Amino acid sequence: MSGVPASAAGRPAPAPGVRRVRLWNIANILTMGRLFLVPGFVLLMLHNGGYDPAWRSFAWAAFAIAMITDLFDGHLARTYNLVTDFGKIADPIADKAIMGAALLCLSALDDLPWWVTGVILAREIGITLMRFWVIKHGVIPASRGGKMKTLAQGVATGMYILALEGPLATIRFWVMAVAVVLTVVTGLDYVRQAIVLRANARAAESGR
Repeated sequence: MSGVPASAAGRPAPAPGVRRVRLWNIANILTMGRLFLVPGFVLLMLHNGGYDPAWRSFAWAAFAIAMITDLFDGHLARTYNLVTDFGKIADPIADKAIMGAALLCLSALDDLPWWVTGVILAREIGITLMRFWVIKHGVIPASRGGKMKTLAQGVATGMYILALEGPLATIRFWVMAVAVVLTVVTGLDYVRQAIVLRANARAAESGR
């Protein structure tokens, strides 16, 4: 130890009570793991023509791992104060990447209508861009409906990835129908919240 204060040695002293969050923490590592799973999932999904039940099961396992880690990385980041700017950007990208890859593969294999994939992806990308559009005015929190939408999408997509037949194939159709309805309804609600948030912010600025 030199006994010289950090500020005197030319290094900025950390603010008291502020803990620096490392970029490579467990939450961000899980997020990156999800991103790396995407190409592996696609290879498993399309292997042997895309209709092999065994390989579809492996693809489902990769998809399930991605969905589970999505729950864990957010919980860890909030619980242990591991939130970083990188995580805020990478986490939603990882979510959209694995879901988008699954939906595109399913539609390419004619297992899922293209309009379903189009509606879901348009909503997810549009809402993400809208959040960035209004972020300077405030943050639109995730609603209960949004969480139900995410759950329904994950379950429905997972059921379509598996080579299901008979009653289970019928059930997955209705689960996907619920997911599409929730996707549209919650998307419209987020648009409403964004318009209100932006209008209130402008009103507050003009009233100064």
